[in-house]
Amino acid sequence: MDPPERHRPRRADPHRGHRLRSTSRTLTLGRGSCSQRMAVLEAVARAIAVPTRVRGLLVDGVFWYPRFPRLKPLVPERVLLAWPEFLLDGDWVPIAELFGSPDEMSAASGGFTNKGGETLFDAVARTAVDWDGHAAASCDGGPGAVCDLSDHLRLDLGHFTSRDELFARHGQTLCLPARTFAEPVLGRWAAGGRAARPA
Repeated sequence: MDPPERHRPRRADPHRGHRLRSTSRTLTLGRGSCSQRMAVLEAVARAIAVPTRVRGLLVDGVFWYPRFPRLKPLVPERVLLAWPEFLLDGDWVPIAELFGSPDEMSAASGGFTNKGGETLFDAVARTAVDWDGHAAASCDGGPGAVCDLSDHLRLDLGHFTSRDELFARHGQTLCLPARTFAEPVLGRWAAGGRAARPA
């Protein structure tokens, strides 16, 4: 016999991972942090039978300072980033190349300033983002700029079948109190780097 509802353990959301909200909640709200929106993209891809994986990147905490100047005391020395990849036509394609190759994206207008509401999720739709140092340019925010973020990469942890596996193996770099405190700030961004109205 099943225990009463109030005593039944909550079923884990397989797409929740390290985030404070599930992908379904992010979709419902129409906003979320960069990581939450990337997780939604991964979930949608898997829903239409496109396999996904993530590349684990330890990024210098200083990278996040321009976007969150008041949260500097909460930003750890290194932040673990789950960078999604999608299996398309037999090749793993990083999120930064979903909208075009680095050469195609560098010819497009855009750039990534890493300030205000702009997130990496917003940048990949218009800017070539390079974590490996293959680009000859840095992120200057100008048209046609390739955003070379390799100077901020402290350690490449390799590939993982999911962000849940990555965070289970390497932990969360933001402590729970910091994530809880920062969620209202990090999770308020809608597509296009605009603060969304609360639901």
